[in-house]
Amino acid sequence: MSRSIYDIRRYGIIGFLVMSVAVVAVFLYFSDSLVKDLSYQERARMQVWADATREIVNLSGDESGEDTSRVMDFLLSIIEGNSNIPVLLTDSAGTILMHRNFRLPEPVDSTMPFYISETNQKFLDRKYEDLKSGSNKIVIEMGGGERQFLYYEDSRLLRALSYYPYVQVVVLLAFVLIVYYAVSSTKRAEQNKVWVGLSKETAHQLGTPISSLIAWMELLPDLGVDEGTVAEMNKDVKRLSTIASRFSKIGSRPAMEPGDLNRVAVGAAEYMATRISRQIKLEIIPSQEPLPVLISAPLAEWVMENLIKNAVDAMEGSGSITVKAYAEKNMAVVDVSDTGKGISRKHIKHIFNPGYTTKKRGWGLGLTLAKRIIEEYHGGQIFVKSSEPGVGTTFTIQLPLK
Repeated sequence: MSRSIYDIRRYGIIGFLVMSVAVVAVFLYFSDSLVKDLSYQERARMQVWADATREIVNLSGDESGEDTSRVMDFLLSIIEGNSNIPVLLTDSAGTILMHRNFRLPEPVDSTMPFYISETNQKFLDRKYEDLKSGSNKIVIEMGGGERQFLYYEDSRLLRALSYYPYVQVVVLLAFVLIVYYAVSSTKRAEQNKVWVGLSKETAHQLGTPISSLIAWMELLPDLGVDEGTVAEMNKDVKRLSTIASRFSKIGSRPAMEPGDLNRVAVGAAEYMATRISRQIKLEIIPSQEPLPVLISAPLAEWVMENLIKNAVDAMEGSGSITVKAYAEKNMAVVDVSDTGKGISRKHIKHIFNPGYTTKKRGWGLGLTLAKRIIEEYHGGQIFVKSSEPGVGTTFTIQLPLK
């Protein structure tokens, strides 16, 4: 797996977010259009209501016959037909002449429908003050220079529709987040199973040839091989055995024992110093005091060796590496710095992802496993402290002091 896969994934996420925003924008646009259309319809209804009110007033003094009575009945049916839009009718002095469809704080006595209690009157007066400053107002020309004013609120349906799109957006976002969390958790669980299975299988496969090598090492002195050479070979065979043991520990929580991070860091660095190019200078700056921590020494050494190997690869043949151990506040800290090619800012956030690598060889699991060892097993942190292309990189390990 190469780093381009993470670029593709990042662009895919950006594309998905852009598409989601576009879908939400279209949805809100059509919802807003629907709300505006309904608002226009309600205003048209109120205009008809206002016209009916004016005609009723004009016909109230006319008793010329049956036709007038039918017209009056028709106009009254229009007035009575409004059962969902709250309205106030006032004269030019602001006196409330009629009200409909308001949820009054006190129930109206059916035996005295025109009586308004003091509490209800105060409620209607407040409504009038709110409505007269708004745009939902229709002027009714009554004739003879007199005017009445019709004020109305949006219906409950219109108010509900105006909030509904935003409620849907919130629900949609919550659903997407839940699905994303579920998929991410499932993916992490699957990745963990793959890493654990791969690590344990690697340890199992290494076991047989290492056992054979140990047996052959016992025969080498009898075959006349130089003792110094045999001793060095023994060190590497034992290191192979340690590596196999490390792989077997992945997937099960290792035993954490009191130890000195300073000693572990120095030991890992000294081991690597004899196994890297002489063109690379490895400087070790130990802490002046012990750094007591709870630690699995074999796994912590693995992390240190992995960081040093990555630093060696980053320098492509020559440069310097500095391993510095020290205490900072309540943390034991190890910095591994190199003078290599550095890491660009856009790639720093991906380097601990499984499969991410800038090298032509390798699986891209070293830093992923290092992060798991330090953060999940040791309760510490591992991160890129600083990096600049062409200058170098510093990785930092922090473990709680005990």
